[in-house]
Amino acid sequence: MDLNALRVFERVAATGSFTAAAYHFHRAVSSVSRQIRGLEESVGQPLFYRHTRAVTLTEAGWRYYEEVRDILERLDMATEALNQPQAEPSGVLRINAPVAFGQRQIVPLLHRFQCRFPGIKAELQLSDHVVDPVREGHDITFRVGNLSDSSLIARQLAPMNYVVAASPDYLARRGRPEAPEALVEHDCLIYQGELGRQRWYFQQDDGEREVAHEVDGSLVSNDAESLLRAALLGQGLVIFPTWLIAEELASGTLVALLEAWRGEVMPGHRELYVLTSERRLRAPKVRAFMDFVLEEVSPFPPWDGWRERR
Repeated sequence: MDLNALRVFERVAATGSFTAAAYHFHRAVSSVSRQIRGLEESVGQPLFYRHTRAVTLTEAGWRYYEEVRDILERLDMATEALNQPQAEPSGVLRINAPVAFGQRQIVPLLHRFQCRFPGIKAELQLSDHVVDPVREGHDITFRVGNLSDSSLIARQLAPMNYVVAASPDYLARRGRPEAPEALVEHDCLIYQGELGRQRWYFQQDDGEREVAHEVDGSLVSNDAESLLRAALLGQGLVIFPTWLIAEELASGTLVALLEAWRGEVMPGHRELYVLTSERRLRAPKVRAFMDFVLEEVSPFPPWDGWRERR
């Protein structure tokens, strides 16, 4: 059986697209399609349902995919260990992260990491949709919020501390809200992701329960950077985690508000995590990156250490 055909099959299964797999391997879509047909003939049954816009695995395809993915991962790790037993980490590191977090934090982090280990190449995929790291073939995934039970190893990086902020120009025109109840009088710029439009929750430092406050404004977007840009232009208030607006708060281009209250965008207090699988953690490139993140925790204020959980 052709090993290249198995790699093509794995990419088509992971992406649900012949086109995406062809782009990944720098090949024509027709070549990928022929290779998949040849593989299906070899195993004696269809592995995919073909649709107009995408392809999905058959039941047999799913079983085959689970085995093939495991085999390819083991083979890649064995080859890496054999070729470079004492060398510095190298190879392609596949990372997934939320869009704004990836732009603000992971890109500079990766730059410093690759300066230290020039043999590392990175594939950084940014998405605010929750993805299956195993199915998508990611070595490392950064995730915000509560984690569901999984076989992945997760390390807590930091709590998500939200701050309401506005530009000095906006505050000069509209005044400063002194309590969450006053937000109804202000232009609040709202993020709307796959879970719907965010609500703003506040809890006073004395430990009272969180209360949701209805807010509205002139701009709703699924892109945090666009909302941040609008806030900097003086359009309205935003509620964002400190890792996203720390530079703006430090420079004074945004001013923190309602500091006697702890803000949130859903009930409970969420955390920031980095995830990988136990098998991938044995790969030198993955272990090196995880260790590097541990060393570099200071750019992500505030930090309270790491913990492992399964």
